[in-house]
Amino acid sequence: MYQEKLIQEIQRKIDATRSVIEAIASALDISYDAAHRRISMKSKFSIEETVQLANHFSLSLDKMFQNSDHVLVKRTTEIQSFDDLSNYLENSFRSLTEFKPNLETFLYYSAKDIPIFYTINTGLLSRFKRYVWLNLLSPDELEVSFESFLSKTPMDNRGQKLNDYYSSIRVKEIWNDTTINSTLQQIMYFSQAGLLTADNGKILCDQIKELVFSLEKKCIPNNDQYQLYYHELLILNNNVLVGNKDRKSLFVPHTMLGYFITNDKDTCQHASNFYQHQLKNSRLLNTAGTRDKKMFFNKVYQKIELYKARVIAANEI
Repeated sequence: MYQEKLIQEIQRKIDATRSVIEAIASALDISYDAAHRRISMKSKFSIEETVQLANHFSLSLDKMFQNSDHVLVKRTTEIQSFDDLSNYLENSFRSLTEFKPNLETFLYYSAKDIPIFYTINTGLLSRFKRYVWLNLLSPDELEVSFESFLSKTPMDNRGQKLNDYYSSIRVKEIWNDTTINSTLQQIMYFSQAGLLTADNGKILCDQIKELVFSLEKKCIPNNDQYQLYYHELLILNNNVLVGNKDRKSLFVPHTMLGYFITNDKDTCQHASNFYQHQLKNSRLLNTAGTRDKKMFFNKVYQKIELYKARVIAANEI
């Protein structure tokens, strides 16, 4: 059934005067007889051949093969090494830049953690996040201090392209009271384990504070490019929806950095509707009154200072 459907879609794509057997033989670089066996259902297309044909004839496998409760997704590669992480950032950039880096592209971010786009450049906080990710994702524990990691690991600026892309599109982030917690807890953990010095721990806390302060400065009424929403009840999950007026892509996390990606129209529209509903139930800090805005950010700053004090105390014991 599926093979017949694929062949029918190819027939619709090619010129009426052209043989579908010839078209498939050319696309797969196989003989006329081999193509004929596939057309007559004597042989089946392999998965690789199916994908190759879909790419060659610009066909959407999602649209062809899905039913109402099945959606085709692709997943990001697993990360087990520094090179894997660098390739992950490069591939993520390619996935996102299917949408042009301009203000016609929008992105919704359900920020369970500090959005990854802020922690993938070459600063100390970004290098610390790489250290944490590799500790958690590598099958072999690093068993080195953060300072040793800094001296042995090359500077990688591939994440900067993602950061630049994020800065060039329209972004709506949803935060809650726990968005910064995991990063602060990571600083505390490695500090208590003796794998992070007090000086670097303090610097990392200060850099988080500087990051949040920069976001506060962007939260102004006339800034349509960056909008920060505060939701008191929603359990965030790091979902990302990116799109433009023509199409959308949904990124759904399945591990710490691993994502399933789908372009399925209905799924993306449902996600968009969900985001719109949650935004209505959130407080837009860009237009919030001074009191509400200051209450949110002061609470964040106080939490950062609390963890900073704990880091200092942990190293004095």
